[in-house]
Amino acid sequence: MKNRKTYAELQSELMKRYPQGVTSGGVSVDDIIQLKIQNTYDTHLDIARDMAGVMRADMAAYDENPENFTQSLGCWSGFHAQQMIRSVKRLRGTTKGAYVYLSGWMVAGLRNRWGHLPDQSMHEKTAVADLINEIYTSLRQADEVELNDLFKALSAAREAGDIAAEKAAIQAIDNFESHVVPIIADIDAGFGNEHATYLLAKELIKAGACCLQIENQVSDAKQCGHQDGKVTVPREDFIEKLRACRLAFEELGVDDGVIVARTDSLGAGLTQKVPVSMEPGDLASEYIKWLEVEPITDTSPAREGEMLLSLNGEIVRPVRLPNGLFAFKENTGRARVVEDCIASLTQGGADLLWIETATPDVEEIAGMVNEIRKVVPNAKLTYNNSPSFNWTLNLRKQVRQGWINEGKISETDYPDGNALMSAEFDDTELGREADARLARFQHDISTKAGVFHNLITLPTFHLTAKGMDELSNGYFGEDRMLAYVGTIQREEIRRGISAVKHQHEVGSDLGDTFKEMVGGDRALKAGGAKNTMNQFDAA
Repeated sequence: MKNRKTYAELQSELMKRYPQGVTSGGVSVDDIIQLKIQNTYDTHLDIARDMAGVMRADMAAYDENPENFTQSLGCWSGFHAQQMIRSVKRLRGTTKGAYVYLSGWMVAGLRNRWGHLPDQSMHEKTAVADLINEIYTSLRQADEVELNDLFKALSAAREAGDIAAEKAAIQAIDNFESHVVPIIADIDAGFGNEHATYLLAKELIKAGACCLQIENQVSDAKQCGHQDGKVTVPREDFIEKLRACRLAFEELGVDDGVIVARTDSLGAGLTQKVPVSMEPGDLASEYIKWLEVEPITDTSPAREGEMLLSLNGEIVRPVRLPNGLFAFKENTGRARVVEDCIASLTQGGADLLWIETATPDVEEIAGMVNEIRKVVPNAKLTYNNSPSFNWTLNLRKQVRQGWINEGKISETDYPDGNALMSAEFDDTELGREADARLARFQHDISTKAGVFHNLITLPTFHLTAKGMDELSNGYFGEDRMLAYVGTIQREEIRRGISAVKHQHEVGSDLGDTFKEMVGGDRALKAGGAKNTMNQFDAA
């Protein structure tokens, strides 16, 4: 947090300037102290610099012990992020290890002016920086609201002459932990060439991002990681974009900025261009070797305008689609992923990897990471615990197949395929084992497969959809107000969710405090006896 000075240090500094305890204009030193402490960061670039240090410390802690993995949820508004971090802080007593993930999918789908769009980089570039700014504004407001409450407790202790309570209040202020946490920001495939990537990266960093996630797809043919039709770029092209992100961090003084290099090669069977190899074993030759090719023969000669390659002493044609894209050999995605990751770490200067997979399989990820770590021993991953996976079905299938292989059950004990989704299996031995594996999935993938950061890309999208459906079914059905009270308000009260006092949550008390600072007894306050939020004081 920017302001490291204690209450006593600030008081001492200000009293030297204003020994009477007030400025010449009648502003109280105590009020100045409060506002200085509530202003946890001067700029969002300061946030990026500070949070980069937080991430680096967390990465070092993970290297010491892989059980020290970190987590985030994807948030598509500042309020979602604020409520997530408030909840983490309330439940854990700290925000340590909790980040915010900013999903390009949700920006495209929910945050652009052109309507709901697929995850194909069609949204405005500025929408990503705008959301980072919004998230940090919301997190800083949570700081202001909570600190204002602490200062109110300090004032009450002084008015009551309670020295012990006054000391306790000052200690709480000095030990306050900010709600500001690192953001991992999705810059898609860079929104253009390497210079466009650099310019956008700077805007994201100035908005507060300490970590940028960039993928090796073609910018103008970008697809969601869980859709078909993905097209990758040659490794040297991707490395140039990694360097563009690093230059943006360095220029802005975010020396510890973190870059996540994502590879979509596991599910991508196409490339847009064939790179030029200058010597055997270079990046281009290692990329070209995976292309699907056909031999040139007397019965299948080279055609006019056709591209030919010399591979392993033969002249061959790369298989090319009508749209000009080139195909990779079948079942080469895994090998290409390993090579992508090694190149990104050793030649691109990436800090973390992201391997987009089709299913959540710990052993699959661990197998690839083990190969990468033969070259880069401390390779670490960010992993997408994606809502695009049918988690229940995948885990139940994995348990079923494992038990069959072990001889614990026969093929006929549980059905194969989608029938395993049925609720009738929820309370079976297989259903319970699958749920137990779900509960420890993040621990297992972090300790066995090098995953430093576990995230869910789109949880607040699905949470909002489910929550609105649940409320609407009751409210527009027979329950009416019982639906709202039973599913929302009662739960807010009983869980201690601060947002139940919605006026307070959005800063009503902050406004009252400031009015008192400048107007004293003349202040017209919203939080008086007639404020209906007082009904929740006993909650």
